[in-house]
Amino acid sequence: MSITLRNIKKQFGDFIALNTINLEIPEGELVALLGPSGCGKTTLLRIIAGLEQADSGQVFLQGDEVTDQPVKSRQIGFVFQHYALFRHMTVFDNIAFGLRVKPKAQRPSKAEIKDKVHALLKLVQLDWLAGRFPEQLSGGQRQRIALARALAVEPSVLLLDEPFGALDASVRKDLRLWLRHLHHELNVTSIFVTHDQEEAMEVASQIVVLNKGHIEQQGSPSDIYDHPANPFVSQFIGQTNVFNLEQTDTFWLKNSGLPTPQTGRVAHVRPHDIELTKAANGAAQAVLKDWQQLGGLIRVELLKQEAGGQPATIFAEMPAEQFRQLSLQKGEGVAVRIRHAHWFH
Repeated sequence: MSITLRNIKKQFGDFIALNTINLEIPEGELVALLGPSGCGKTTLLRIIAGLEQADSGQVFLQGDEVTDQPVKSRQIGFVFQHYALFRHMTVFDNIAFGLRVKPKAQRPSKAEIKDKVHALLKLVQLDWLAGRFPEQLSGGQRQRIALARALAVEPSVLLLDEPFGALDASVRKDLRLWLRHLHHELNVTSIFVTHDQEEAMEVASQIVVLNKGHIEQQGSPSDIYDHPANPFVSQFIGQTNVFNLEQTDTFWLKNSGLPTPQTGRVAHVRPHDIELTKAANGAAQAVLKDWQQLGGLIRVELLKQEAGGQPATIFAEMPAEQFRQLSLQKGEGVAVRIRHAHWFH
């Protein structure tokens, strides 16, 4: 089911949570609403669900306006951060709940409910836990059961509010991969809220970057990362180094063979776009301060001397094998070449 939002505005007292949001989400996409705390992500999700009313604007599902329709008529499944499972019910009964409370004319038979619940338990790979209670499950298992319960009523849209936020890092990583594979299998239009850039990049087919109630950029993870629309997106998505042309950074850019536009602009450079070599005598442009191992990558921390100021830190990244071949030591001088930069005012 496609989702269209037109001119959505929402204010809480003097605080503008959403300011004229226009958004198109095609059917079957897995979309991340990404941004810092207080940017309007969850408010937007709740307006799509019908749990919150916009002050103005329209919500369309598959081309039909649902702005004033209640939650129960929108065919939406909702998964919260803290599971919201019924503690006094077994896993089976939690998943069956939405089916059992349907109007009598739409309610499946007991046999159909049983078959459907077991099929969902197999889908979330927890069919062996049907008789247990939520308190007997791990956090990751509870979240998968919460998702199965949301899917039981066959929603046309699935909304997830920080679904993995309460889980340990290792469990989150496993569930991200699992959710992406599950989405490929079900192809239900899904939107999840997160403030975790890595999570959005890893799971979503589309990312909507929000900030202070505005949409800063919408696109695929690679578009957002490789072609940031503005300085906020560049710095919020992944790490970036900022070079100010009004200071001595002009030398760095010219030395790398990059065109340097007029002053008043800044260059944003990703760590992987910085190339390091051992400095020849007197040619050091920076000093190696430290490095960290990030799996197969090494993140290198460099210090460069600013004119009349404190040394500034910049970060570079390279494959671990390449770093070993350089045989750099802490305090050693390096030459720097910038391969690519994004320019902003």
